[in-house]
Amino acid sequence: MVTESKPTIQAMDSEAEITLGLLNAVEENTSLTQRSVAKELGIALGLANAYLKRCVKKGYIKVRQIPRNRYAYYLTPKGFAEKSRLTAEYLSQSFKFFRLARGECEDLFALCAEHGWSNVALIGVSDLGEIATLCAREFPVTLIGVADARAGTDSHAGLPVYRDLTDMDGIDAAMVTDLLNPQGAFEEACRTLPPDRVLAPRFMRVSRQGPRLEK
Repeated sequence: MVTESKPTIQAMDSEAEITLGLLNAVEENTSLTQRSVAKELGIALGLANAYLKRCVKKGYIKVRQIPRNRYAYYLTPKGFAEKSRLTAEYLSQSFKFFRLARGECEDLFALCAEHGWSNVALIGVSDLGEIATLCAREFPVTLIGVADARAGTDSHAGLPVYRDLTDMDGIDAAMVTDLLNPQGAFEEACRTLPPDRVLAPRFMRVSRQGPRLEK
């Protein structure tokens, strides 16, 4: 399982994702505060307040005042039902993403094997990078590392992490696994490798018209 902090699969829209995170937080800690919710979900305090009010209005959360002018939050039966629904939706969409990503990664590694590109680098620490490392085991390719200047870790899915592709030797091809900025990652990689050796899963909709190089 993934334990490090990194871009995750965007399986739900932001509203549903925040709502699910909020309902989970309330279930785990009835004495939470709006500030603690904002910190846990990584959102602004005002947004946390707005979502709490929305969930109370929809009947998902009940609020009770406790001593010292503080509040306790509880999930209602309706809130539990909504949390279960959102969790099922998240898991369903996550599995769909996994199946899609696995199929396209396998296609790209098959292409690498066909062309004899045995040493492959990944570009971007992400869930997609983990899926790629699993798929690579089925093909005659060697993953030599992950390029990611933003990463706050030295390793990812058992691979060393480098700041740039130029820090790795003997690269035959690279696969874009950056979920935050795949187009930018592709264009940057084309400064180091021939564009036909910079691969990206189709679902990322990366334009191959060539990098926008500075003049």
